[in-house]
Amino acid sequence: MYAAVDLGSNSFRLAIGQHDGDAIRVLKSAREPIRLAAGLDAAGNLTEAAMQAALSCLKNFRMVLAGYELEAVRVVATSTLRLAKNAPAFLPAAERALGHPIEVISGEEEGRLIYMGVSNALALPGERRLVIDIGGGSTELILGRGADIERVESFSIGSVKQSLAFFIGGRVDAPSFEAAVLSARSHFEDAAPPYHPQYWTQAYGSSGTIRAIAEIIEKNKVGKGDMSAASLEALKQRFIAFGHVNKIEMTGLRPDRAGTIIGGLAVLIALVHELGIAALQPIEAGLRVGVMWDLYLRSTKRDRREESVRAFLRKFHVDEGRADRVAEYASALYAQMKPATDAYPRLLYWSALLHEVGVAVSQTGYHKHAGYMVENADLPGFTAREQKAMGRLIVAQKGNLRKVGEALTDPDFAKAVVALRLALLFMHARIELDFRELKLRMKNRIELEIKREWVADHPTVSYWMEKEQEQWDELGVDFSIKAIA
Repeated sequence: MYAAVDLGSNSFRLAIGQHDGDAIRVLKSAREPIRLAAGLDAAGNLTEAAMQAALSCLKNFRMVLAGYELEAVRVVATSTLRLAKNAPAFLPAAERALGHPIEVISGEEEGRLIYMGVSNALALPGERRLVIDIGGGSTELILGRGADIERVESFSIGSVKQSLAFFIGGRVDAPSFEAAVLSARSHFEDAAPPYHPQYWTQAYGSSGTIRAIAEIIEKNKVGKGDMSAASLEALKQRFIAFGHVNKIEMTGLRPDRAGTIIGGLAVLIALVHELGIAALQPIEAGLRVGVMWDLYLRSTKRDRREESVRAFLRKFHVDEGRADRVAEYASALYAQMKPATDAYPRLLYWSALLHEVGVAVSQTGYHKHAGYMVENADLPGFTAREQKAMGRLIVAQKGNLRKVGEALTDPDFAKAVVALRLALLFMHARIELDFRELKLRMKNRIELEIKREWVADHPTVSYWMEKEQEQWDELGVDFSIKAIA
């Protein structure tokens, strides 16, 4: 079983599912309307009340998760926690409340996960489709064919933002709606052409906001009962007739959602007009289902991150033979040091593959360029934390170690740095390693035993080994090297 927790701008949601044949079957779901986006103050910080409400919810979610035997849990945070200035201070408390690490994902990664959930739910390999997701703080547009994504964009406009900005005090009238729709259209008009109908055959709406609007239209027989521009316009007029969110009473609309649905409707009307959508089909799949699919694929070794790394290597014309050799050496050396956790083996492997991408910028200081590129690139499947750790490893591949000195207090990270640096040294010396004839240990000191004949056959090895000893000595770490017969 897998669990996905979505810390959205409107609601916090939890889903627990199990892979069943060709689908992820949801066994348990939970939702709490935290309205995190409404909890941002004028300075862009989460208020104390908003943070306490979030922590209370996360403690409840923790109890739900504890009731299941889960193979993996992934927690993703979206727009509001991307924007909140005090998010870095809040997240550690949130992680303690939930009992799991929280990943603040980019809008593009959010879109990719949404599409993964939709494409697997549909199982139509040849269909060209547009997927729209209107969240509380952002809106994602994803264009794809079958399981393959062709284009993904995230826009900083959502249902909560639009409701707060244009329906002041809950008032709903024609001028407010017109202003909300025009504002939304201005966000999409420049980006709209690649998403026009000639590039897809079916448009889907994956968010809770879109599904709620579809349910209201159907149950109240609004317009033609479909998700066309005419039906959305008819629903808008119904809302205007009520005059205030507190007076809206329609079958399928919970009172607590009226205040955000109006903003979501304004965004959806804008999209239908700007993209030329005749009708939208709501679908019960999206971010949380996509997260669970991603966890399942990782467990079956079909990891998107591997594909991302290989695509990045090709994009910057890296010699994959050299990259593979360094990755193989680094992984074997790291295993010899017996790390205490499994936090770094895959990250070390991918860092070793990517260690030379900075050459595309400059031969001088390429390790620094590579570290920056990997930490800041759009790498599907990776979290910001993973990319930051990889960036640090790559920066530490050569030169002085003071630049990552603080990170070296983590023993397993330090072992990963040793493994990567030695892997590069052996690769550059063109030594064909037989790991049965090499011993590497690291506890309070680094101990390396190498073949004496390697030193004789490769004169530069002694020079570089001495340099390596000096670098570690500057940090107060003894590095002993013993040549054996």
